[in-house]
Amino acid sequence: MTQEYDIRVSPQVAANEQSLRDYLAEEKGFDVRTITHLRILRRSIDARQRTIFVNLRVRVYINEMPEDDAYQHTDYPDVSGRPQVIVVGAGPGGLFAALRLIELGLRPIVLERGKDVHERKKDLSLITKTQQVDPESNYCFGEGGAGAYSDGKLYTRSKKRGNIEKILNVFCQHGASTNILADAHPHIGTDKLPRVIENMRNTILRCGGEVHFQTKMTRLLLDGDTVVGVEAVQPQPSALSPLTFRGPVILATGHSARDVYRYLAESKIELEAKGIAVGVRLEHPSMLIDQIQYHNRQGRGKYLPAAEYSFVTQVDGRGVYSFCMCPGGFVIPAATDKQQIVVNGMSPSNRGGQWSNSGMVVEIRPEDIPDDITENDALKVMAFQEQLEQNCWQQGNMRQTAPAQRMADFVNNRLSYDLPKSSYAPGLISSPLHFWMPEMITKRLQEGFKYFGKHAHGFLTNEAVMIGVETRTSSPVRIIRNTDTLMHVRIQGLFPCGEGAGYAGGIVSAGVDGERCAEMCAEYIKNGER
Repeated sequence: MTQEYDIRVSPQVAANEQSLRDYLAEEKGFDVRTITHLRILRRSIDARQRTIFVNLRVRVYINEMPEDDAYQHTDYPDVSGRPQVIVVGAGPGGLFAALRLIELGLRPIVLERGKDVHERKKDLSLITKTQQVDPESNYCFGEGGAGAYSDGKLYTRSKKRGNIEKILNVFCQHGASTNILADAHPHIGTDKLPRVIENMRNTILRCGGEVHFQTKMTRLLLDGDTVVGVEAVQPQPSALSPLTFRGPVILATGHSARDVYRYLAESKIELEAKGIAVGVRLEHPSMLIDQIQYHNRQGRGKYLPAAEYSFVTQVDGRGVYSFCMCPGGFVIPAATDKQQIVVNGMSPSNRGGQWSNSGMVVEIRPEDIPDDITENDALKVMAFQEQLEQNCWQQGNMRQTAPAQRMADFVNNRLSYDLPKSSYAPGLISSPLHFWMPEMITKRLQEGFKYFGKHAHGFLTNEAVMIGVETRTSSPVRIIRNTDTLMHVRIQGLFPCGEGAGYAGGIVSAGVDGERCAEMCAEYIKNGER
């Protein structure tokens, strides 16, 4: 017999399975010896009051064991010799597109400009050691995309576009903890996600697909208004001439592929400017965030995880909000080329670090871009983004040393004469962010911080440091596609996909969009064969 219950327990009870069994036996009148297995279906923390509770939905197995795994399996057949589809990019959009293609009996050929997830990690460490960024292998480019080394957060507000549960189950099938199926705000952790990504790649290869690293698409091959493949290059001397790959194309390049956007614009392939959010990484001591969020001077104690927060308000008609919050994490250098500083955040699976950070950003719309940004109209938000990153690099002494300012000093327009310790490994340099960042960002951030400080006593403090700049929150461009077919509005056989195309905002939504593009691509091939 199985029964499901919604229960509300203390963190101490929730943290121990035997305590849960004892609680359920007493509350529901079971003999505890008959409870043979428990499965947590949903888990969330209610920290609205001083007494913290954990809300659980629990499936209780009485005198029987579960006959299935905690996740749903997907079957991946051998697709050797089947029609092939070119997938450009091995981020979540591209990987889930490739896996879904295999389910549908098609052979994915995945092209990734960066390195595999393990080789990529070596280049990430060199950013701190040498203060140099490899433009093809960094925190944004490489197997797994930008999400591979940014915590692996799997929370999405998008409920309309696809099967979110399927995405989480596929992650579990490839090695992620089944906790992600239960947690209200699931995450895998930057220490564990690379292995999951590698397992996904191995599934693609085992089923007859291909994955090519350090293979950068340089142009689409067109027959009139139909894509018939791509041309790509590899580092010399691996390939002395461009490589050609034939088939319809799922374009899942990620939000930082500026060379792809410029190529599309020059080739008159329809795209448009898209709004983004821009600001800073805000870092507090994790103990302080725990004290604020859990209403306890002792912090989170033994049984609670590092505390999260989420803030949002409106200032002068634009949203100001926290983004990609990393409890117990650290701030990383996420630039993709020389003469840029970009910051992001990441957390290990245990979220056990001494700092907590989040992006604190302001909504920027295309109409907000200053007139002195003169690039192609579709690329003007990208050009603004790029200019701000270059200004930040100059403020950082033209290294990856990031300009920073204490939070309260920023709100009060004061220079910070010293800075607190930080997780940002390349180092910080004191800089008046309030002075050199665009006023449409700084004024709104200042008002937003005052508002957040009123609602979370202690949040607005000089113990917190702002690190510039956070700009890669989403794509600054949307590659225009048909709503029904997900194909480009004019170019047949081209499926703009995921966050880079402007249709997703995170790992899960990119994965969902990748699956949908694969399904529409399969329909396109099927119709062409009739």
